[in-house]
Amino acid sequence: MTHARIAVPVIVLSLLVAAASLGQDGCLLVERDYGPDGRVPIRVEAVVTGLEVPWALAFLPGGDLLVTERAGRIRRVANGRLQPEPVARISVEGGEGGLLGLALHPGFAENRLFFIYFTVRKAGAAVNRVERWKLATDGRSAERERLILDDIPAARFHDGGRLRIGPDGMLYVGTGDAGEPARAQDRESLAGKLLRLTPEGRVPPDNPFPGSPVFLWGIRNTQGFDWLDADTLVVTDHGPSGELGRSGHDEVNVARKGANLGWPTVYGCQQSAGMVAPRLTWTRAAPPGGAALYTGQNIAGWRGSLLIGTLGSRHLHRVVAFQAGRVEHEVYLRGDPPDGYGRLRDVIMGPDGHLYVTTSNCDGRGRCPRDGDKVLRLTRR
Repeated sequence: MTHARIAVPVIVLSLLVAAASLGQDGCLLVERDYGPDGRVPIRVEAVVTGLEVPWALAFLPGGDLLVTERAGRIRRVANGRLQPEPVARISVEGGEGGLLGLALHPGFAENRLFFIYFTVRKAGAAVNRVERWKLATDGRSAERERLILDDIPAARFHDGGRLRIGPDGMLYVGTGDAGEPARAQDRESLAGKLLRLTPEGRVPPDNPFPGSPVFLWGIRNTQGFDWLDADTLVVTDHGPSGELGRSGHDEVNVARKGANLGWPTVYGCQQSAGMVAPRLTWTRAAPPGGAALYTGQNIAGWRGSLLIGTLGSRHLHRVVAFQAGRVEHEVYLRGDPPDGYGRLRDVIMGPDGHLYVTTSNCDGRGRCPRDGDKVLRLTRR
């Protein structure tokens, strides 16, 4: 069903120039294509195959891997091989929802707790939910331990779903606007936000809005974020696909706690008082999946860059610099197989210092290969 460490051809990318314009606020609008081809030679290796829409990854102490599949399965990769029986099966709603985000508790090595984000039917309607689970000592099963957050608005589209533990040990939860843009500007709604909770599900006392889990707002549908430093986040967001007569303009934003990212009041490089304009946006829809800051040593030229998986545009995007007036970026793994790897979803750094990326070609919007979706490992050639 799966094989580990399957070597694939080395990819060497050459430079192309894409039309773009940089506004006075430092927002770079890419007007054609997505960016120049990457210049750093890299090697791509499929370390896991046979998956069905792997949405999130988490490395366990010792190197094993937990993977969520959107259809409702938590899978384990042990000694480089996908185990045939899921760790758990969860009844989920479909659409862009399902079993999505995954994050290990900061004390996982001692308590074996982890968090999942998924879509469930409740009282006849779909909602998104965050729960805490416990992995068995042998790693072969898991059981629900407690509810962390319930009643996050859900819909067929825009369910968010990314979970991350921040450098402060808090649980961060990315949500979508669930198809109702006005929710993103309503601080009483959990939709269209980046939420911040303690690992017990409580609101931290230093959140920007007293008693509220809201940390960032004005978001359409984020599936990727990471930290530039302890106080500064970089957040990707999906641009509109017809709402209010708008389309395209997915975003890469830099923000601190309490920031309003502007959806739906502004989009693209538009500006409005009290709202954050993106550092990078594309006229053509990407849209972005997971995102991770490269912290490894293997691809030395990438250190400190943000790597973003994209879905519709089928490439891995590297944002090299974020300073106002200097936004550098480039494109890797462009296109469908055999030249590229198709739709890319989660992007994380592994404990070995390498970047890992999941494909999402079996989600009904890509070309699902015979060996299913994959986990890819990227190294320097």
